[in-house]
Amino acid sequence: MEKHKCGWCLGDDLYESYHDKEWGKPVYDDQTLFEFLILETMQAGLSWITILKKRDNYFDALDQFDIEKIAAYDQAKQDELLQNAGIIRNKLKVKSIINNAQLFIEIQKEYGSFSKYIWAYVDGKPIKNTVQNYRESPANTPLSDQISKDLKKRGFKFVGSTIMYAFMQATGMVNDHEVNCFRYDEV
Repeated sequence: MEKHKCGWCLGDDLYESYHDKEWGKPVYDDQTLFEFLILETMQAGLSWITILKKRDNYFDALDQFDIEKIAAYDQAKQDELLQNAGIIRNKLKVKSIINNAQLFIEIQKEYGSFSKYIWAYVDGKPIKNTVQNYRESPANTPLSDQISKDLKKRGFKFVGSTIMYAFMQATGMVNDHEVNCFRYDEV
């Protein structure tokens, strides 16, 4: 018998694999949190499948999402990224990758880790929602508004409330799997 999955991922092997293995699984590792932050910010104005299809290209282009290396990128590296057809070649987004890496490091210094900072918003454990149909999931919440506001105050770019809610879903801060999805209780 086939397992029930959230409706949003059906019909695309890449989407289904991402759903089955990653989406909504709590992430506490700073390196992975950084990767998701970058990927979610790149999604602004685009579909998530577009970013997923480019994920490996981002991994290669951004030194395996090495935070320290990215924070030190110079203009030559920015120009190289803007010529890379495998990623989103938007000047503001490319600049934001570097900016956000630098600020991510500042949060790590202040809190001991980005994980401690971001997970404090949910007291260290996922919020378990009861979504019947993925279309019922909110695009943002008062909590994602709050996180977005704080990150923007710190100087982060492309961290609007909708992007931050998607980040919260992806990293398991909220469980928005449909209640009859096989992953709902697993994550």
